[in-house]
Amino acid sequence: MPIPILMPALSPTMEEGTLAKWLVKEGDSVSAGDVIAEIETDKATMEVEAVDEGRIGRILVGEGTGNVAVNAPIALILEEGEDTGALDEFDRGAASAAPPQPAPEPRAKAETAGDGREAPTEKAAASESNGRDRTGEASGTRAAGNGDGARIFTSPLARRLAAEHAIDIAALSGSGPRGRIVKRDVEKALQADVGEAAPPKAAAGEIMTRPAAPAPQPMSDKDILALYEPGTYEVVPIDNMRRIIATRLTQAAQTIPHFRLEVDCELDALLAARERLNAMSPAEGPKTFKISVNDMIIKAMAMALQKVPEANATWTQQGILRHKGSDIGVAVAIEGGLFTPVIRHAEIKSLSEISNEMKDLAARARTRHLAPHEYQGGTTAISNLGMMGIKSFDAVINPPHATILAVGAAEKQPVVKGDGIEIVTLMSCTLACDHRVVDGALGARLLAAFKGFLEEPVTMLV
Repeated sequence: MPIPILMPALSPTMEEGTLAKWLVKEGDSVSAGDVIAEIETDKATMEVEAVDEGRIGRILVGEGTGNVAVNAPIALILEEGEDTGALDEFDRGAASAAPPQPAPEPRAKAETAGDGREAPTEKAAASESNGRDRTGEASGTRAAGNGDGARIFTSPLARRLAAEHAIDIAALSGSGPRGRIVKRDVEKALQADVGEAAPPKAAAGEIMTRPAAPAPQPMSDKDILALYEPGTYEVVPIDNMRRIIATRLTQAAQTIPHFRLEVDCELDALLAARERLNAMSPAEGPKTFKISVNDMIIKAMAMALQKVPEANATWTQQGILRHKGSDIGVAVAIEGGLFTPVIRHAEIKSLSEISNEMKDLAARARTRHLAPHEYQGGTTAISNLGMMGIKSFDAVINPPHATILAVGAAEKQPVVKGDGIEIVTLMSCTLACDHRVVDGALGARLLAAFKGFLEEPVTMLV
């Protein structure tokens, strides 16, 4: 029996992947461990190895095919002694294992609503009553308000219209199938001034509340496309990386209570120290280095987290995780998205070690050849747009981190010192904090510690 090769789960967050390239073709012999394909995950391009010895009998997923679910078969391996006839047996076996699909039932003649539109059949209404609407309530039924235990069938449109006009939908009589309340029933109540009657007066000490209006729903793709003339745009397919970024940042914006703190750091001492350190670098060889301002920012944040360990934390429902090491994620822009490779234990690494490691991670990030453990985890992140001329900006926290530092451009500015004015190099830094873990005073302590290390760079070396 042919052995299926399945789409592997190459990271904990991977649900589907893109088959970027086949390195074998049908008929090729392979051994266990041979690299046979390249898979694009949400973050990187990874190699897939054969798990058995045999011959590639059939390639099921072509190159460039996206949205292939994890554990879906992508190819078949023929074992020793099997010929292509075994593939036909495999197909027949898979077909017989699939459950039979019921034939569609004839569509019942629909009733005609009073407004000229077709009303749902009784079967359709019953089916809808078993569904779920966006709020999680049964979309077709509600418990009756008179306490008799009866079920009241409503259409979504009727329910929404009743909520907008504060109508007790349980008090209406339905004219649809099985007594289903439809739009015209609510409109009839409005015309009879039922829904807009004066609200009942509150008893002494009682507070009357008006039903809340339904929460606004995001625009659908159909609604958005209706705003633009055909031919005035092109549709760019969403790849796995962009989809994951959208999902995670939406999750962060909706579930993490952000607040932000901003501080200006003087960089003149740091720039002078950097120049002296780079002058000490060997001209060539494995120990050559060139330290950047960003490398020193990484080191300063790592040291600040050690000085303020309460901020080196992650929120979980079971408790707050206090991390021992300072694992600093650094945002690296690539075409179509970004990576956040992590410098592990940056607090104990020298500036030259951080510099060389960061260069290696950034280079492999841009070619999407990072392993999952190299960009997952971390205790905080740094996003630096200063080299692009951005003075200051706010960054969104990358779960499960509790903070992220947004770094702006360094500029020479006049500053009042004592009774005089001096020209200094200032850099704006904005720290976004998860208020569940980091309160305002704690975030201020972390940012002050970071500023201290950056403005007195010699303190990072002791």
